Amino acid sequence: MAAQGPTEAEGEKGAPSEDLKGLRGLKRAGIQVFILFHVIAFACCCLPIQSLLVTNVKERTTPYLAAFGLFQNWDMFAPDPLKLNIRVEAMITFLNGETRIWKFPQMHELGYVDRYFRERYRKYATEYLRVDAYAGLRPDAARYVARLHNQPSNPPVTVEFFRSWSEMKPMRPDGLYQEDAWTKVSFFTYKVSAGDLR
Repeated sequence: MAAQGPTEAEGEKGAPSEDLKGLRGLKRAGIQVFILFHVIAFACCCLPIQSLLVTNVKERTTPYLAAFGLFQNWDMFAPDPLKLNIRVEAMITFLNGETRIWKFPQMHELGYVDRYFRERYRKYATEYLRVDAYAGLRPDAARYVARLHNQPSNPPVTVEFFRSWSEMKPMRPDGLYQEDAWTKVSFFTYKVSAGDLR
């Protein structure tokens, strides 16, 4: 008796169909395009290269990267690093007149694990909240601070934000850091309503 070859059904189980192969290839190509797009977008946004191509890519990809929290900024390193120490604080005034100072996270005051999780809040305060171009963020930030300090018997009535900075001077000849005097300025005051505390 001659051996019979696989039936049509067995052939379908044994080897993937052409449609399935095409779908896998399309999936793989899609993943590669996705990765390549992000690598190019990150490189154009992060590297301090001045060219027409890089500028065009940056203009087109920055809104997408910012919307999904993927935007990276290398201004800490190049080409012109910030030469300021910056702090942002809030002064909360309560119904009875008492005041309290609340600080956004300062990395030098935190342990290594906390720094990892709270750096984004420091960055939010020092690179966005304090900058007048992002003034639209301030009312929401003030409501957040008010809710953090809400006491039903003595609720907050105002939240005032202060920005403080000192210029970083070159190191002294003996290798020690010389700190400049700090300047502190109020930049936003918010009157808290009962609805803000919910």
